[in-house]
Amino acid sequence: MKIVLALAAALLVLAGCGSGGDTTATDPASGSGAMPTEIPAAAGDVRSRNVVMVMDTGSPELCLGPVAESWPPQCSGPAIAGWSWADHRGTFESQQDIRWGSYAVTGTWDGEVFTATEAIPADLYDPIPQPEPTYPTPATEYSDDELAEIAEEIGDLPGAQSFYADDAGHVLVDVIYDDGSLQAWADAEYGAGVVVVSSALVDA
Repeated sequence: MKIVLALAAALLVLAGCGSGGDTTATDPASGSGAMPTEIPAAAGDVRSRNVVMVMDTGSPELCLGPVAESWPPQCSGPAIAGWSWADHRGTFESQQDIRWGSYAVTGTWDGEVFTATEAIPADLYDPIPQPEPTYPTPATEYSDDELAEIAEEIGDLPGAQSFYADDAGHVLVDVIYDDGSLQAWADAEYGAGVVVVSSALVDA
């Protein structure tokens, strides 16, 4: 009986050492499991969250990340199927064999290729005003160094286009598309609300 009581007391001491009510994390790398390795496919139609550039230096691509403001612009992204420049005369620019234009696009996404079904030129697109984004209060507090470390890790998320830590305890990451599974993984890995995943393509 004394042995059993001694073991129980030891377990209580160990439990107390690990639970002081402090929500500050000390190991951003410790989490629930392996990072996803593929960009999710969309079950139905998707549209671009904002106007995006279609760039064609040999085959059309959908630029969902940063665009270099050169002439011609420089950017890259997933391949576009079902795109013909002949269908968009007067809405794009060209230099030698390079063509580019900005559009609000709708189509399907299989995880690798975007198939366009509609494209509204930027000049004719009337976006619905969007409120300023609000982010949830992080469930776990990290130091600035830990947030920077998480940002570096989250940069390997499939389809990540940009990623950075803000001043409110979040790591913000823009991806090509998320069906909710990337956000769910990040919540399980780092704590709810710490990583905020935003999709360039959203369900239509």
